Amino acid sequence: MLDSLYGKLAAVLLGLFCLVSVLFLSVAWFSLEMHQLEVTQKLNRDLAGHIASEIPPMQDGRADEKALDDIFHRIMVVNPNIEIYLLDAQGRILAFSAAPGKVKRRSVALSPVTAFLRGTTEFPILGDDPRQVTGGKIFSAAAVPARGEPDGYLYIILGGEGYDSIVQRVQGSYILKLGASAVLAILLFASLAGLILFALLTRRLRRLTAAVERFRQSDFVQEPLVFENARHPDEIDRLGRAFQQMSERIAQQLQRLKGTDKLRRELIANVSHDLRTPLASIQGYLETLLLKHDALAPEERRRYLEIAGKHSERLGKLVAELFELAKLDSNEIQLHRERFPIAELMQDVAQEFQLAAEKKGIGLDVRLQENSPVVFADIGLLARVFGNLIENALRYTPPGGTVRLSLSAEEEKVCVRLSDTGCGIPPEEIPYIFDRFYRLENNTRTNSEGAGLGLAIAKRILELHGSAIAVDSTVNAGATFTFRLPIDTA
Repeated sequence: MLDSLYGKLAAVLLGLFCLVSVLFLSVAWFSLEMHQLEVTQKLNRDLAGHIASEIPPMQDGRADEKALDDIFHRIMVVNPNIEIYLLDAQGRILAFSAAPGKVKRRSVALSPVTAFLRGTTEFPILGDDPRQVTGGKIFSAAAVPARGEPDGYLYIILGGEGYDSIVQRVQGSYILKLGASAVLAILLFASLAGLILFALLTRRLRRLTAAVERFRQSDFVQEPLVFENARHPDEIDRLGRAFQQMSERIAQQLQRLKGTDKLRRELIANVSHDLRTPLASIQGYLETLLLKHDALAPEERRRYLEIAGKHSERLGKLVAELFELAKLDSNEIQLHRERFPIAELMQDVAQEFQLAAEKKGIGLDVRLQENSPVVFADIGLLARVFGNLIENALRYTPPGGTVRLSLSAEEEKVCVRLSDTGCGIPPEEIPYIFDRFYRLENNTRTNSEGAGLGLAIAKRILELHGSAIAVDSTVNAGATFTFRLPIDTA
């Protein structure tokens, strides 16, 4: 139990209550005892004076022992709890009422006696107890004789051995037992109340601890509900909400990491597949040339070399795209923005693909408006976007089809559209077309050209420019890619 916060708080509370109780009882007992001594000494302040008036005068520093014995006997019969001593002017004990052998001191210090007689010191005033070598007790004192230069002093201990025994009996009295029982009951009640309050205060901490443990046992994927919204949140509520947000963020990050790891494995598999295919073709044709060089006709050798060169070119393009995409993802590429008319860039890039479109029997149409808007962007990267989109459209458009580029102004942005009349994209596959190597998962209806990285590169470049790309497609009716760029009005 002490391993928990509640157990530690409970142990500290009980220890604190016990310590406070001991201190309280000690202070209360000391105060009660001092008060009793003060009251007793005040009530018996004049006792020694009354008795001293009956003591006969001393002759030559000596007292009448027979008369003193008679006086001491009569007084002790009336009040056996006091002890009477007759002192000379130097504090030496001349006579006493105690039994022989009980007195252990021969003299008494006179400084407390003189302080008592002057009345300038607050009670209680403790003087020497002749029955004990050390320690002091309350007393009453008077000069003998009462007038003139004193020959000695009457010294009365107000709490003798009889008084001590009475105190010991009082300590076991019903009143003190009742008081002690009351103190223990109060201590028990305070302890139980404190334990209940600590249980209520630590309940939310226990709930938070249980939520953290559940979150850990779920392998940090299950988002725990810690607390409901409090009207007046305190530190525990704020801690709970912070943990709730932290756990949600951790769960999301883990899901993203799992997704990223899945993409990484797929990327490695796809890259391995795309690299292995051209490498195997290049290796096969080169081995054939080496083995059958003399047996092959010049035209056949040339055809083998052209095929190996084509695969080598495809391999180089794939590696270049992979490096380009890696740089874009790592934010190593810095945009070199400049002002330029976007229509002219579209026209220039389209002309580069005009010959390839004619070879495939595909019409490449560029529709521009007058007063083409000017944008502030990286012209080289945007040319890469247009090139990838046109190349992708030509790949999926059959002969006789059309690829069209258009440009229009929309408020403070310019809208770029590229549409084709190709095979289109099924609705369930549209969310994945910008994924790396998308073509490899959907190559049953088209040729094997391209590595499937062009759209991913185009999307990443537009994201660096603060723009998004969207696609709208109908199966067997083509697809339209759209993105927008801010118009530069400077």
